[in-house]
Amino acid sequence: MSDPATTITAPPPYITSSQQCTLEICPLSYAHTTYLPNLGGNAFFVAVFALFIPIQIYLGVRTRTWGYMVGMVCGLILEVLGYIGRIKMRDNPFIDRWFEMYIISLTIAPAFLSAAIYLSLARIVSVYSIELTRIKQRGYTLIFVTCDIFSLLLQAAGGAITTSNDNSTVQAGINIMIAGLSTQVASLTLYLGICLDFAFRVYRLNSQKQSGHMFRLVGKRHSSALSNDEEHEDDHGHAATGLNPDFASLRTSRKWHIFLVCQGLATICIYIRCIFRVAELSGGFNGHLANDEVTFMVLEGAMITIATAALSFWGHPGIGFAGRWDELNYPLFSKKKRANSA
Repeated sequence: MSDPATTITAPPPYITSSQQCTLEICPLSYAHTTYLPNLGGNAFFVAVFALFIPIQIYLGVRTRTWGYMVGMVCGLILEVLGYIGRIKMRDNPFIDRWFEMYIISLTIAPAFLSAAIYLSLARIVSVYSIELTRIKQRGYTLIFVTCDIFSLLLQAAGGAITTSNDNSTVQAGINIMIAGLSTQVASLTLYLGICLDFAFRVYRLNSQKQSGHMFRLVGKRHSSALSNDEEHEDDHGHAATGLNPDFASLRTSRKWHIFLVCQGLATICIYIRCIFRVAELSGGFNGHLANDEVTFMVLEGAMITIATAALSFWGHPGIGFAGRWDELNYPLFSKKKRANSA
């Protein structure tokens, strides 16, 4: 016998809202998606992300990486809720609450994961030398986490609005979600650019040291960290800096290099996923991408799974920093010192 959802062409006359529909009386064209989410694939992602939650809690408590742990756990909980919502849509894809649970949870979850990544950057910089950066340590966290929060709020608000029965209101919600996702893409693009710039400055420093020249600092120096860095003056009396000697052994370790690769891999996977979601939502909920589950599973589910795995094992800062995360703490909000009265 054929699936009733594929043979029904129109709902009965007494149906005045899609919320009154069931698979037995309405076609899937009245649903939020034109397909029933695959049970096996979505259950797989529920299990995978649920498994990573206790792993993150264990590593976070053991290595005292509290902020990182909160970001990862919040993101993973939302991933689990989102895929549960997709599974519930199999029973009735017309009901708003399951669609809303899915669309909001899976849209904003990666924002928490990227926030966890951002928290690592200021400390990664300290392992090398904050004298090589163009931004103060706390600037990394304040800039990127602020962008992440703004992006998250837009995505959540847009997702809530899309459950309206009014087409113009739904489109407005989609546009807000696109704005939020675009903000996240822009933030990740800036993050990748800053990382590449810093990597180039470290590379140039190493090259100049090998050739007998020291790296000359340009611009205002961050005096708060000078005690941790090797400092010299070049032949012209300009301040020059070397890499932080306290972390020389960590920088040369295989564990550290794998950590950096995993952090980069996770960032790129989240970046790809965000670009996909912008393209998906640009076509609307009735568009091809929004109703192509295979593409969704690969560019949403698989990308975030790879990112989560990378951030839960060798890419976890508790492992990558070899237990020295607390040594690199920095004040997020600094108060200006009052001048002493005469």
